[in-house]
Amino acid sequence: MTRWVEDILRKYGQAVTLVRGEERAEARAFLQPVTQRDEAVPEISDVGWLDGRLWLYLGREALGAGDRVLWNGQRFRVRSGRPHYIGGTLCHWRAVLERARETE
Repeated sequence: MTRWVEDILRKYGQAVTLVRGEERAEARAFLQPVTQRDEAVPEISDVGWLDGRLWLYLGREALGAGDRVLWNGQRFRVRSGRPHYIGGTLCHWRAVLERARETE
C-alpha cells in the first residue's frame, strides 16, 4: 500500500545522508524549510547571525532526536521525528530539523 511513497521518493526525492552516531546511510527524502507567517529574519548576535528557521523531513527512514541529516552541503540536527501510518502500515517518517551549529 505504501509503494507509491517509495516511488515518489525515488523519482522526486532529494539525495540525503542520514547520520546516527557513527553510522551513515544514503536515502531519498523531501527536505524543505518550514514556512512561517512572519518569515522571521535570522537573529543577529555578537558573533554573527543565527539561523533559527526549521526544516521538514519526509522520508521512509526513521529519524530521532540528535540524528543528523546532510543535504546539499548543509548539515541539520533532528529535533524530533515520528512515524506516520496508513491503517497499520508505516507510510513515512516526519521529522523537524534545525541547522547544525559549526561546533557540532
